[in-house]
Amino acid sequence: MAKKQFGRIVFESSNEDKVFFPDAGITKGDVIGYYEKNAEIMLPYLKDRPLNLHRLPDGIDAGGFIQQKAGEYFPAWIPRITVAKADGNITHAAADKNAALAYLADQAVLVFHVWLSRSDKIKYPDQIVFDLDPPQEGGFDLVRQTALDLKEILENLGLAAYAKTSGSKGLHVVCPIRRKAEFDRTRKFAGDVARLLVSKKPDLLTIEQCKNHRKGRLFLDTARNSYGHTMVAPYSLRALPGAPVAAPVDWREVKDNHLKPDRYTLSNIFRRLAQKEDPWKRMNRRARNLESPEKKLEIQMASISFG
Repeated sequence: MAKKQFGRIVFESSNEDKVFFPDAGITKGDVIGYYEKNAEIMLPYLKDRPLNLHRLPDGIDAGGFIQQKAGEYFPAWIPRITVAKADGNITHAAADKNAALAYLADQAVLVFHVWLSRSDKIKYPDQIVFDLDPPQEGGFDLVRQTALDLKEILENLGLAAYAKTSGSKGLHVVCPIRRKAEFDRTRKFAGDVARLLVSKKPDLLTIEQCKNHRKGRLFLDTARNSYGHTMVAPYSLRALPGAPVAAPVDWREVKDNHLKPDRYTLSNIFRRLAQKEDPWKRMNRRARNLESPEKKLEIQMASISFG
């Protein structure tokens, strides 16, 4: 047991020498330390958002589980957010302080998944996300180019675009929006943008949900733009060999053919942050309403034949 103190908040961590990432020799203590050290950068992306917690008590090789409901044993200083679901309400944990991130890491939370909306207007997202999932046989150059094409479309519609490595296989492209549209509307908008992009490169891109029907094409996934769905939080670890990080990147990095989805890891992310400011730091300042982009998109969609 090790004492953790954050001002007046004190708790005991346990089993810090347990290995969570065997290939890299990364322990539970290393994971707790990562989230402690990274809290200042990461917390703005988590605060006031319900969390889904990917817990792996015995490390990445032993499997784990996703926890949506906050544990009854979680201390009172861990924030809770109660949201409506189809079958009733559910109370999620949230994170608003360094102590919360460290405590949840001590509970073997390796991966933090966040809602696209905040607790005070839970039905109104403040971002739209596109998940670029490459074909099984490599294809990350295609992911990078698709992200750049998507950026061009979004900017032509009057929206800002930001990118982050998934830490797994692909890239996420995110655009900030003002909280005026509910999820059904933002999901439709994202789906139409994806259809427009696919229409330009139908041999390379698809919105086909069924993997057997994708025929080696990149999948543009917009399903995360739904009430209650999540995306991996910026700067969250992923439960994969090497402890990759879902890292925000700037567009110059996306253009660099050295970029890979697991380029940034627990071992090198702080060196990068020491050299480069967080690319998403001012993202919220560029949030826009959807009305004008929707009208522009409708005009472009009307001129496209989707076969």
